[in-house]
Amino acid sequence: MNSKKKKAKLVLEDGSEFSGISFGFAGNSNGEVVFNTGMVGYPETMTDPSYRGQILVFTYPLIGNYGVPGNERENGLYKYFESEAIHCRAIIISDYSEDYSHWNAKRSLSDWMKEQKIPGIYGIDTRMLTRKLREKGTMLGKIIVNENEPVDFEDVNRIDLAGQVCTKEPVEYARSGKKIILVDCGTKNNIIQAFLKRDITVIRVPYDYDFSGEKVNGILISNGPGDPKMCKATIENTKAAMATSTPMLGVCLGSQIMALAAGADTYKLKYGHRSHNQPCNEMGTKRCYITSQNHGYAVNAETLPLDWREWFVNDNDGTNEGIIHISKPFFAAQFHPEASPGPDDTEFIFDMFLRALK
Repeated sequence: MNSKKKKAKLVLEDGSEFSGISFGFAGNSNGEVVFNTGMVGYPETMTDPSYRGQILVFTYPLIGNYGVPGNERENGLYKYFESEAIHCRAIIISDYSEDYSHWNAKRSLSDWMKEQKIPGIYGIDTRMLTRKLREKGTMLGKIIVNENEPVDFEDVNRIDLAGQVCTKEPVEYARSGKKIILVDCGTKNNIIQAFLKRDITVIRVPYDYDFSGEKVNGILISNGPGDPKMCKATIENTKAAMATSTPMLGVCLGSQIMALAAGADTYKLKYGHRSHNQPCNEMGTKRCYITSQNHGYAVNAETLPLDWREWFVNDNDGTNEGIIHISKPFFAAQFHPEASPGPDDTEFIFDMFLRALK
C-alpha cells in the first residue's frame, strides 16, 4: 500500500459519521449499510451477488490477512469466487492487514479491490457501527474518499438488483444425469458446482426467463439480492411451474419467491441475517442446524396457504427459514445449503431435492 494514508469517512442517512482510512479503490460509493459476522471467507462473501447494492461491514476485526486467491476455473466457473466480480459496493473493516500469508494467495485484498474499483475504509469502530445498525436497522450510507466528487444516498431497495446480476443468456453445464433449470436471480457458483458434482446437468437461465416450455426434471430458484417482490416475472413463472407439480427447490431469495408464488407475503427484516452461524430448527424434530445466511427479507409464515407449512425456523428470532409443501415436491430454504463460506450441515437438502426429481 502507498505509505501516504488517505482519509475517508462513512456517512449514514441519520447524519452520523465515521472517520477512517481509505484502502482499495480511492473513490466514493453509496448503498445500504449491512453487517456480516463471519470470521473467514471474505473473497466468497464479496463475490456473492446477494450483496449487490450494499456497503458491507465485517465485524471480524482483522481482514485481508490471507490475501485473495487467483482466477482458476472449474467447470467454467471461478473456483474460489462465487461469481465473476465483487458485488458489494464497498467494505468497512476495523483493521486492514496489508501483509498477507496463504499458500493460495496471489494478491492483496486492497489490490483486488483496486482492480474492480471497490472502495474500502479501515480504522472504523465496527462494533459501535454494528450496534447502531442492530438498534436502528440497516441504513443507507455513503463512503466519501474524494470530497470534490459528490455522492448521494441511494435507496437500493427500490432497484431491480436481481436483473443486474443474473445471466443474460441461457447457459448449459452438461452432465450425464438428470437435468434441472436453475433460475438465476444472482446464483452463487457453488450452488451450480453442488449439482455438477452430483452428475446433474444444469441449465442456467435469466431470472425473467419463461421456462414453462423446458423439458427438465426439476427447477431451482436461486439466491439473489434485494426485495423479492421486484422479481415479478420470476414469481409469475414460478406460479405457473407449480401448477405442473415439477419438483422445485428455492434457496434464499428463491425461498421468498416460491412463497410469493404460493400466495404468501414477505417483509423486510430490521437488519437481516448475514453470518455463518445462524441456528435453524427443523420443525417437528429436535434438530438444530448451524447455517450460512445472507438475506434482508423473510417470509411471513402466518400468510402461508393451508397446503404449505414451515420447514425451518430461526432459533435466534423465530423468523421463517424454510417452507415445504404438504403433498407436492416443493422445498425452500432461507439459508445456503452449499455454504461457501460457512458450514455445510444442510447440504442434504440438495439430495432431498434430487430424490424428488422426475
